[in-house]
Amino acid sequence: MRFIHLADVHLGAVPDRGCSWSSRREEEIWETFRRVIAGIRENPVDLLFIAGDLFHRQPLLRELKEVNYLFSTIPDTRVYLMAGNHDYIKPDSFYRDFQWEKNVIFFKNEQLTCVKDEKLNVYVYGLSYEHQEIEKALYDNAKPEEKEGIHILMAHGGDSRHIPMNVKSISAAGFDYIAMGHIHKPQIILRDRAAYSGALEPIDRNDLGDHGYMEGHIENGRLKTKFVPFACRSYEQIILTLREDTTQSSLEDMLKADLAGRGRMNMYRIILKGNRAPELLLLPERLKAYGFVTEVLDESKPAYNLEALQEEYSGTLIGDYISYFLGKDRSTIDDKALYYGLQALLETSR
Repeated sequence: MRFIHLADVHLGAVPDRGCSWSSRREEEIWETFRRVIAGIRENPVDLLFIAGDLFHRQPLLRELKEVNYLFSTIPDTRVYLMAGNHDYIKPDSFYRDFQWEKNVIFFKNEQLTCVKDEKLNVYVYGLSYEHQEIEKALYDNAKPEEKEGIHILMAHGGDSRHIPMNVKSISAAGFDYIAMGHIHKPQIILRDRAAYSGALEPIDRNDLGDHGYMEGHIENGRLKTKFVPFACRSYEQIILTLREDTTQSSLEDMLKADLAGRGRMNMYRIILKGNRAPELLLLPERLKAYGFVTEVLDESKPAYNLEALQEEYSGTLIGDYISYFLGKDRSTIDDKALYYGLQALLETSR
């Protein structure tokens, strides 16, 4: 028995809205989902679990028809589908009356239901969100039926507003595997027993690292799982360290060299660190011209000798300003206030 467990596909999402590549990313999310189905056609699996948030919002009728057609192209794979907190089943949702292909099992309400696959002797348990938020721990009392076979629970949530759950306790109740959704970062909670597959494609700039799905199979009577990277792009961070001799042009060359090694298809958050010359006028926005850069965070500091400046300007506004900040436990915001304010005062005095 082989299966694929995925979640949080978020069809219809438009990542990085307003950026030049956002519409392309919207289509890529669809295309990656199509690639999963095409891969199943070429290398069939017995079961496909979609643990919530197939859609980013309420699905349109034409979108359900498109997805249903894709499922029809893998008739020998049994598809188990639940609605999550993003695509929860509203009273007027097209989910309610939609007629799925015969190989699709859709959990229609918030009550935990068990469906048996007679051919494989697999029991699948699941429910769908009918509300955007569910604060009850609906899975914590779940127990598999006392019957021989493989028992798999589909569970979407895990935080205080979206079905909080004690995964270790649920697993100890006797489930062979818990296919989890809602958290976008892939996570193995219990080895070969419970996992968040993560978002199939990264949805926003905080979805750092690899994304894809979980694949499972029975090996020597035991369930084995592994994570399969599958997204066409990823969000990554680039840290550029400035020195006192760094210039705007050398900083841009530094970025271009880094991007050449990483690949220009991914999306990047650039973080500037280190100590720069006080007189350097940084233009961080110019760095966005060299690739899919979502944001530039300047955490670098002017290379001021604060103690020497404090002594030099003792008894003046500048000296008092420096003394105020040196006498406190500074946060990142305090540091910015210190350096921006000091630069303005020094330029004014000169």
